[in-house]
Formats: sequence, structure tokens, C-alpha cells
Amino acid sequence: MNNYESDEKNGILELSLNVNEEGFYFSSSIKDALEIANEEKTELDTLINESIDSIKKLKPECDKLDYSLAISSGIMCGIVDIFLVNIPKESSLGEMTDKWFANKTKEFAKLYGWNDNDSLSSAISFLEKIFKIPYDQNGIGDIASKFIGLSAQNHHFKSLAHNPSLLGLFFSILNQFTNSSSIVSNGELYILQDADNRFELHGNSLAGKIYCGFVNWIGHLVSDMSGSQRKLNISPTKFDKTFNELALDLYLKGYDLRFQTTQVIPVFINEMIVRLFYSLRRLIHYYSYGDENISIASFLEIYNPFTNATVKRMLTVAHGSFCIVDLSDVMISKYIKGRDIKELLLKVNIIDVGRFIISLYGEIDRYTQINKKERDVKLL
Repeated sequence: MNNYESDEKNGILELSLNVNEEGFYFSSSIKDALEIANEEKTELDTLINESIDSIKKLKPECDKLDYSLAISSGIMCGIVDIFLVNIPKESSLGEMTDKWFANKTKEFAKLYGWNDNDSLSSAISFLEKIFKIPYDQNGIGDIASKFIGLSAQNHHFKSLAHNPSLLGLFFSILNQFTNSSSIVSNGELYILQDADNRFELHGNSLAGKIYCGFVNWIGHLVSDMSGSQRKLNISPTKFDKTFNELALDLYLKGYDLRFQTTQVIPVFINEMIVRLFYSLRRLIHYYSYGDENISIASFLEIYNPFTNATVKRMLTVAHGSFCIVDLSDVMISKYIKGRDIKELLLKVNIIDVGRFIISLYGEIDRYTQINKKERDVKLL
């Protein structure tokens, strides 16, 4: 227990006074008490300075030019999205993306011995034979066509194992182990048992079979990039059915992985332009007016174009501007061109909407952290 109490604001230092048989005495000297008080003050000052530095790092320092550059970048990339991305089957960039996927599919097939340099369909057929899977029913001539509406056009969408995600990988491995096919139709999940009597999952052990199943999944996805039944007791809601039907319609209109890749292009350009503008402005200022004592390493740490709060605020503004331009085009298409709701959804750049939401979440999180740290400093 301390033998003193200090009140630095009022300049008061109180020492405890003890009594024994020999008389009165102080339990500690004024000098010792002052040293302890100074140590505590130093620790408190350090803690306050660290909190203030943390607050500064969390607060963006954008000026008018930063905001102007961010808005300009967002508007420019929004215009690129309107005229070059547009909608599936009417996209200039989409044609370029389709060719890229086709070339990559051919290159992948060549790794396994395919030698027809011109035919994409030949490369796809070649890969499908090598990476055999049991869940590639297209509904033509089988029971799936009648009961769950499976067709050559929609079977990639309805088959869960065709999904290029962890969910798709899980169902692919499951379907290969059980020789089945997992199909979603009208919001309900169906399992087709004994999906392919000629299918056999290779591998001499459990680990080997899982590895072969993973390779089959990857190989079959690459081939698809350019191109007895049991019902589970899962009751779909009206929303499930409506959403599933809407998603299927969009898929059939061309909204697939290739078009999503096309939508990424203007979003990526917007991202890079903002980060480049931010870095160049700070770099020019550093060489023109910067402190010679600051090293390049320290400069990069202070003005990191990936984690700095200022560049994050600029990205929020840029992607927000992109969204405004994109949604404005959607509204014009609705009232002037008379497009229906499905065509309007195709025009929305979902990738940029998602990126803008992530930026907004970051802004809210930083605002919350700043308020918490400022309250902590006041309590200190």
C-alpha cells in the first residue's frame, strides 16, 4: 500500500505519518515519494501518447484533392462498367474474358495430352473424360429432366458440386464417395442415388480417394469454365423458391463466373488508380518538401497504400461514386429503355456493391475504435 497520495493537478503531495514508542516519523522520504510519483506520471504520459498515436492512425487525413481524385476515379470506372461491361452477351470486355477462359481451358487440356489446337469443345470433352465425376447429369433422356427440371443449360447452376467454393468442394467429395448427385430445384434439395454406374473414385486409401476427388473437382471445374431419386425433408419457403428462380434466370441469361470476372475488371482498376494516386501524391511531396531525416522505410510505413486510413477513406468514396454511376445507369435503363427487373439486375455490378459494403464496414469499425480510444484517454 502506498504511503502517500498525490494530486498533481493541485500541486499537492500527501505523506503518511506513523507513530511508535520512540515518536513520530514519516514512512518514506519526500524524495522517494516524488520519484515514485514521477515514474507513475511517465507511465501515464506514455500510455496517453500511445493512445493518441493510435487515434491518429485511425483517422483519415484526406484533403480536397484526395476526395476529388477518388470521386473522379469512381466515376470513370463506373462509365467503363456501363459501356464496356454492360450485361452478359452485350459486353465488349465479356468477349475478351470469354476468350481468356477458352485459352486457359485449352492450355490446361494440353497439360494432359490434348493436341487439338483449334476446338474448344474438343478440349472440354477431353477434360471431362479425364476428370470423370458422377454429378454431371444434364437432364436429357433421364428422370431428372421430368421431376426436377434439369437440363443441359441449367445443370451447372443446380448441381451444388459445380459451385467453385468450399461448399461445392464438400458436395463434390460427398457425391464422388457415394456415387450421387446433389441438385437444388425450386428451393429444395434432391439427391440422385447411383448417379453414374460407370463412375469409380480412384485411390487406395481414404486420403488417396479424397485427393483424387479434389483433383477431379478442380479438373471438371476447368472444363466447365468456358461452358433413382430421393427427396430430402427440407421445406422451402416462398422466398427460397422466388430467389432460386430469379438466380436461375440470371444464370441462364449469362450471369456466370465468366461475367463476374468481367465485372471485377473496372472494380480492380478503380482500386489500383486510387492507391496509385495516393502513393504518388505522398511520394512527390516527400521528395519536394519531406524531412531528410525520414528514411524510405519510415515513409512507406507511414504512407502504406494498403493499410492507411486515408487511402481506405478514398477507396470508400471511389467505390461509392462507382455505385452511384452504376445505379444511375440502372434507373435510366428502367425509365427510358424500359428494361425488366431481371435485365436491370444484370446491369448492377455486384462486385463493386460488395466492395463498397466492405469499405463502409471498415469506416464504421474505425469510427467505433476512435470513440473507444478517445474515451479511454479522457479517463486517464
